[in-house]
Amino acid sequence: MSPTFNRLRNTMDLTATTHTAQEHGDATPRAISTVLVANRGEIAVRVIRAARDSGYRSVAVYSDQDRHSLHVRLADEAYSLDGATAADTYLSIPKLLSVAVRAGADAVHPGYGFLSENPDFARAVIDAGLTWIGPSPEAIEALGDKVSARHVAERVGAPLAPGTVDPVSTPEEIVAFANEVGLPVAIKAAFGGGGRGLKVAYTLEEIPSQFESATREALAAFGRGECFVEKFLAMPRHIETQCLADSRGTVVVVGTRDCSLQRRNQKLVEEAPAPFLSAEQEKVLYESSKAILAEVGYVGAGTCEFLLGHDGTLSFLEVNTRLQVEHTVSEETTGIDLVREQFRLAEGGTLDYPDPRPHAHSFEFRINGEDPGNGFLPTPGIIHSFHAPSGAGVRVDTGYESGDVVSGAFDSLLAKLVVTGPTREEALQRARRALGEFEVTGVPTVLPFDRAVVNDPDFTAVDGTLRVFTQWIETEFSAEIPAWSGSAEHPNPLLSERDSVVVEVDGKRIEVSVPRVLAFAGKSGDTLQVAPQRRFRDQTRSAASGDAVTAPMQATVIATNVSVGDRVVKGDPLVVLEAMKMEQPILSPRDGIVASVDAPVGHTVTSGHVLVALEPA
Repeated sequence: MSPTFNRLRNTMDLTATTHTAQEHGDATPRAISTVLVANRGEIAVRVIRAARDSGYRSVAVYSDQDRHSLHVRLADEAYSLDGATAADTYLSIPKLLSVAVRAGADAVHPGYGFLSENPDFARAVIDAGLTWIGPSPEAIEALGDKVSARHVAERVGAPLAPGTVDPVSTPEEIVAFANEVGLPVAIKAAFGGGGRGLKVAYTLEEIPSQFESATREALAAFGRGECFVEKFLAMPRHIETQCLADSRGTVVVVGTRDCSLQRRNQKLVEEAPAPFLSAEQEKVLYESSKAILAEVGYVGAGTCEFLLGHDGTLSFLEVNTRLQVEHTVSEETTGIDLVREQFRLAEGGTLDYPDPRPHAHSFEFRINGEDPGNGFLPTPGIIHSFHAPSGAGVRVDTGYESGDVVSGAFDSLLAKLVVTGPTREEALQRARRALGEFEVTGVPTVLPFDRAVVNDPDFTAVDGTLRVFTQWIETEFSAEIPAWSGSAEHPNPLLSERDSVVVEVDGKRIEVSVPRVLAFAGKSGDTLQVAPQRRFRDQTRSAASGDAVTAPMQATVIATNVSVGDRVVKGDPLVVLEAMKMEQPILSPRDGIVASVDAPVGHTVTSGHVLVALEPA
């Protein structure tokens, strides 16, 4: 981060009033009028709409790819971050603060992901005289770092699985830990979240590669690569509590959620309340969550996550010091608008209600741009049509519309389908109908998986037993889902081809960026002729054969594990690709000898690009 925004950390009482008051000594929290939404896509749309509901102005920011996105069009004002990568845009603290000053914003909402759990960003926002809509930097540091969070959980007596006290620095340390507590072990990014930077090692031999992958993912997504290790519970369910906390020390648990349906440790389907919990388990969840947040003087919305082992063992996992993707199901089952509560608490509001009891049951289906029939491979492209369902109990949160480009540079989430009913069974009935109505063409989505899972007895629990767990998709899910048969188009090259022109508005000179065009076809009244789209010719695809290992999607090469002349066997990792913030190892389809390699680390390859050519051993 720029030294401009660094400062010495003061020793502070974590139970002080509000984060704004903590930093400036002002006992009166500031009223909000204009909110900078430091995010993109669906969550930016969600915050912008809540700001409008609250009577606030909203300011959006956007990368080059997001110039025409829905969140940009909905906000009262929108500013370019002048870049194409996350590091150059949504992770750039100086750029975000510059926009806040230019737009006259007096508050910043970070959404989720990106800088939402970065204490340096929170501190920089506060130092700039703005209201940070989230917990204090000190609370983020205490809980956003999973190692520190474990210490907090230990102090308050929350249940914990065996794990390392501090981050590990070598694979050998993980091997020693595994030899002591047994396999499998979970390698977790200390500053991660959302499943990124989390790898599970089932054998000692795969520990080095899993440690390297977890570190790499964490560094790319969060800017910090430290990892710690924890005993991985057998067939665990993922249970969490949605919490709110005010400056007086009051913590309210809005409810529980079950987020066990995951692929690659990232959630796909969530529900509230978490079903089939005993009264004792729910009591431990509520008491532990309140104690953890109160211990650090937490203010705002946060989520405490736990694992529930197959044997009934509860273990604290982490705290997400931000709004969760799946906050919607807690809203639908309690009637509480969590984003507006974030605004209210940031202005110094207090919680004058008890823990609400759910009055309904709700499911959230993350509609990701991935192919469930091909290992959930993310696939960028252009959305041809986007038709969302509606009707009783149906809510759709999205940042996309028909014609939008799904970029490979960011998360694969296109929309969230939230379905609510008086009971779990009625919510499932509505979900089957809504999923059947949902139509997205042009890119693959996880809709075929969702339609299968809402009829799977392991998930529907018609016999009263929920049998899904965090690795269920990889190990137990048996429905045959065919690979997507379409062909994703490459993003329109005109999105990155622009010209700058200078115009005068009310005597003020302004430089404007516009799409590159040829010229007017004739005199006034004639239409503007836009430069024709270039057709991408994938020359590598025609060269592919049974001896070629090709890229299954447009992606960035993260690692190349082989060289010409190497002998490989079926299943050996050849190349690691990254798309939409997820790593995808490319494995050897058979035994052979590497004849050629065309996978430079850091380069972006197109779908069908020949990464490695094999010849018979």
